[in-house]
Amino acid sequence: MIEISLDNLTFESALAELEKIVRELEDGQVGLEESLAHYEKGVTLLRRCYSQLQKAEQRIMLLKGLDGDNQPVTEPFETKPETVEDKPARKKTNNGDHLF
Repeated sequence: MIEISLDNLTFESALAELEKIVRELEDGQVGLEESLAHYEKGVTLLRRCYSQLQKAEQRIMLLKGLDGDNQPVTEPFETKPETVEDKPARKKTNNGDHLF
């Protein structure tokens, strides 16, 4: 079983550990119980990475220009979750040329 302390895990460390888990699962050399434990740990790591990326996005500032003293003028970069309505509609074809 993989033992990781998530307390002080950096994004890069979590991602490296996640990649290691994926390699071990793809290798197919571990038993069912160990595979399940790896999978559960991988899900935890994936959530941690996603959370860290969201926090990083929230810290990004949008550069609006310069003020009169040549100092940068910024504002928070606001993102919103993408919904189905936000995505451009795909043209449906029936000829089977574009399956993916």
